[in-house]
Amino acid sequence: MLKPHARLMKLGEHLLPLAARTPFMLQRIALERSLNQLFAEPLADDAFEALEGRWMRLEVVDLKLAWCLSCDRRRLRIAEQAPVQVTIRGNWREFLLLASRQEDPDTLFFRRRLVIEGDTELGLAIKNLIDSLDPDLLPPWLWKFLQGAGAQARSAEFIRPQVL
Repeated sequence: MLKPHARLMKLGEHLLPLAARTPFMLQRIALERSLNQLFAEPLADDAFEALEGRWMRLEVVDLKLAWCLSCDRRRLRIAEQAPVQVTIRGNWREFLLLASRQEDPDTLFFRRRLVIEGDTELGLAIKNLIDSLDPDLLPPWLWKFLQGAGAQARSAEFIRPQVL
């Protein structure tokens, strides 16, 4: 019998690819609202100032998803296309490991499981920003879910490694 997080990972493997079929406008609205709400405190403290007036692109390679992200007057903005200075690319499991803190960001980048291309100074500033965000800012249920899903992804990687 599968544990709840293992069942969710299996379900995620089937449902996440459908996200690429979601119209970008809906993705943008959902992401902007969620990110600005989740990161309201760091945004108010100018934690995202490295992105002020600059664009980064996040690519989830295996899901064929990509978003351009910027900060404008202490609000995160999402665009489908933008003049990006840096791109961070990886598979969804690597981003989950990063978000759940199941894997050290430096390890993910050093092993090229997550890749930074473009303005490496901006990329490193973003990596450091991600690393500095306090998980206590997340709703407890979300942090608990991320930790469980990340632990499941970490144990699954020993069975089936993800390579870019």
